[in-house]
Amino acid sequence: MDKNTIEKMQNRFDSLAQNMPEDNVEFWFARDLQEPLGYARWENFLTAINRAISSCKTTGYEPDDHFRGVTKMVSLGSGAERPIEDFMLTRYACYLIAQNGDPRKEPIAFAQSYFALQTRKQELLEDRMQLIARMETRDRLKESEKALSQNIYERGVDDAGFGRIRSKGDAALFGGSTTKAMKTKYGITQTRPLADFLPTLTIAAKNLATEITNHNVQQEDLQGEPDITGEHIQNNKSVRQMLGERGIKPEKLPPAEDIKKLERRVKSEEKKIAKKSGVFPEGKGNQESK
Repeated sequence: MDKNTIEKMQNRFDSLAQNMPEDNVEFWFARDLQEPLGYARWENFLTAINRAISSCKTTGYEPDDHFRGVTKMVSLGSGAERPIEDFMLTRYACYLIAQNGDPRKEPIAFAQSYFALQTRKQELLEDRMQLIARMETRDRLKESEKALSQNIYERGVDDAGFGRIRSKGDAALFGGSTTKAMKTKYGITQTRPLADFLPTLTIAAKNLATEITNHNVQQEDLQGEPDITGEHIQNNKSVRQMLGERGIKPEKLPPAEDIKKLERRVKSEEKKIAKKSGVFPEGKGNQESK
């Protein structure tokens, strides 16, 4: 997501914010957020809201403090009015809704960071979105490697064989540098996964090669370690060539911060969101508004 898109989305979400000055609570109406968060139908958005309410209960917070049901009157074409349900949502409630959405969708990815932060500073929002993108990319690599491991196990390759295949794939991607060599270069303990210290671009490159290998192993019904190794090496070489055409050599990119530290920092920040968000005072809500 480029800076201009982030700025436009930030301005839109800012413009939708409401305030209870006397209670120092910032909130958003669910109906206002439905379309910006990418939900075409209220019923689908309501499902996401209900999941978020369940998450709120699970984390030990009182849902009524953050999700307040209200009734709105909307005008019909005939000039008449009819009531519709809506919710007042604290920042924490909005964050939980975003957390229960698909982060591959730009509005959800943006909202996860927007509602996690109390600041209006765009540069901090951009930093957090980059952080979240790296974590999501790492999770996708874990999923694709797990799928490949399970797939090739059925084709005569054990865990040790999978490790050898992955290492030879790394060597093809990193221009001859093995997994061990790259860990040494980056100063990584050999027991830690290399991908935990790779920049987002390199993690995505590894994931693409792994996904292609997994697809072709099934499509071509490859059997045994030698054939699957050759397939994985070729796919990593192809991804490396593609990057090279854009002037990128994966082994030359600097390491990134330990992703485990990032995860701990994000979780620590998340624990503070509910407290900083504020809560709705008792008795406010369930009112009609136009």
